[in-house]
Amino acid sequence: MSQPTLFICKSCHRSSEELPEGAKSDGTALLEQLQTSPELQSLPIQLKAVDCLWDCDRGCVVALASPDKPTYLFSNLPLEESAAALQQFAALYATSKKGHIPWEKFPPLFENIAIAKIPSVSAKDEDDSSPEE
Repeated sequence: MSQPTLFICKSCHRSSEELPEGAKSDGTALLEQLQTSPELQSLPIQLKAVDCLWDCDRGCVVALASPDKPTYLFSNLPLEESAAALQQFAALYATSKKGHIPWEKFPPLFENIAIAKIPSVSAKDEDDSSPEE
């Protein structure tokens, strides 16, 4: 089984204005928080910085993907609280058989952000509404 990958957009930031030269984007700051997290380091998750996830002025944007599992896209993550919530969700995802995480198990922070669940390209079962095994 392949290791899940957490893609972190390193250019996103909440303001639609240009970042001042030398300033860190929200995405870069989140990436640094995640890279130094001992909790995340203990999970079978690969971190990968990407230049853009195309939701540029909506704060932190990340995607969690793995072959044969759905991809989750999280947008508008608040920088200050996101690392812990992403660690919690990544742990559920990494240990799940099919990647279908019931809404009730999502971290509370995720109630107020934009989320997309994209089926895997190898999905054989069109009905992914069943609870996780």
